[in-house]
Amino acid sequence: MKAIHINGNDLTLEDVREVARTDVRQVVMLAPDARTAVDRARAVVDALVASNKISYAITTGVGKLSDVHIVGEQVRELQVNLVRSHAVGVGEPMAISDTRAMMLLRANSLSKGNSGVRAVTIDTICEMLNRGVTPYVPSQGSVGASGDLAPLAHLALALIGEGECYDEKGARTASAQALKAAQIKPLVLEAKEAVSLINGTQAMLAIGSLMLLAAETLVDTADVIGAMACDALKGTTVAFDERIHKARPHPGQIKSAANLRHLMEQSEIRESHLDCGRVQDAYSLRCIPQVHGAVRDTLAHCRRIFEIETNSAVDNPLVFVKNPRATDGEGDVISGGNFHGEPLAFALDFLAIALSALAGISERRLERMVNPALSECLPPFLAPGAGLNSGFMMPQVTAAALVSENKVLAHPASVDSITTSGNKEDFVSMGMIAANKLKRVIENTRNTLAIEAMAAAQALDFHVPLKTSKPLQQAHAAIRSVCATMEKDRAMYQDFVRISDLIASGKLADVLR
Repeated sequence: MKAIHINGNDLTLEDVREVARTDVRQVVMLAPDARTAVDRARAVVDALVASNKISYAITTGVGKLSDVHIVGEQVRELQVNLVRSHAVGVGEPMAISDTRAMMLLRANSLSKGNSGVRAVTIDTICEMLNRGVTPYVPSQGSVGASGDLAPLAHLALALIGEGECYDEKGARTASAQALKAAQIKPLVLEAKEAVSLINGTQAMLAIGSLMLLAAETLVDTADVIGAMACDALKGTTVAFDERIHKARPHPGQIKSAANLRHLMEQSEIRESHLDCGRVQDAYSLRCIPQVHGAVRDTLAHCRRIFEIETNSAVDNPLVFVKNPRATDGEGDVISGGNFHGEPLAFALDFLAIALSALAGISERRLERMVNPALSECLPPFLAPGAGLNSGFMMPQVTAAALVSENKVLAHPASVDSITTSGNKEDFVSMGMIAANKLKRVIENTRNTLAIEAMAAAQALDFHVPLKTSKPLQQAHAAIRSVCATMEKDRAMYQDFVRISDLIASGKLADVLR
């Protein structure tokens, strides 16, 4: 069992994926150096409360109510009120894996030592992760500034023993009961801790990070399936010549072109039509490196954004200790806007656009394989006995529906804003909306690729005894391990599910390795 020591500085997206998993439990704990930094920042907050100085969300209300002074015992009451009043999410719950990722990301951000919480607050989140207690968090209700207030408030609600949780077995129950069963003591929040817990971007970041990792698998898989389709359609590899791509050296384009050259090398099918006289292929084959490569470059850009955000302090206000080695409580508490989700919202929207293109070109290759007007070397709709059998006529319709839905979902959420909190919070990111619809785009894209993969395997079967390349034979065998050849019409929906799961597992992408 791997232990992940969080300190707010070096958590990776791969760490997030591992902790998000529900089948293998990782141990998460606050690193010793981070505990010291957290304690020093906490001393600054304690000194401020003791002196009764005015500081946003510590000794004042929040949002439009920031001019209301909070004193004495009201400081602790404010914490509970903030958590309860902000836990207003609606709709379908976030997936347990997404919520676990959100918990880790929030704990890591607090570990940076700029939030002013007590170490026990971070420890409690870690213990919930380690013992499989996951807050029930509705997925709707965040406008992406001041961060993901509603989703994170449902996390905070569970920390204080209110609201609902999923226990280690995934059963939904009262938080107090779930914490008691896991032997976790509910928190009694002190000054600033409520706003530090609920003020952040970790809900949209959690979903975005997991979807980015899934997308990285999808683009590798798309290279493999695209190569299968290209070979089955007797396409040429000339357009993948290294010289072409070095003349326009986008990194993703160069990578995908190299993948396609490797994947189609020494294919007997390719060798059989070297002198066919066709000058060039359609864009959906010829421009695979340019389209898939652009997706790769988009993913690389978004990964950089998410990696920065993962190890950032994003609540408000932030605490800065004057002497990092002292515990005297000397420091500054400064109000700002690091909670604003705009950097993530743009990236999430960009991912949805890129993945929509990946699905779109996949559907176009599928159309070329099934349409007898476009595929001279394959039977109509890849159907044995076409006419009696419809073959892949309807799967192309399903793919068309999926890519068309993606086009709607790719409309950016981040171009919208709406005024909240009495016009105090007057420009917001809508990042959580972008994250939620990205999940659907990823699912649609994976299913589109699954349909293309099944069709490409079927198309290659029609070229027997000619064989495709060795790497593509491995891909074909992987598909055939979960989906038999179509000898006659059958209900294919379960085939699509199995191939989609195969893609998600990374086994088709592994052909590239």
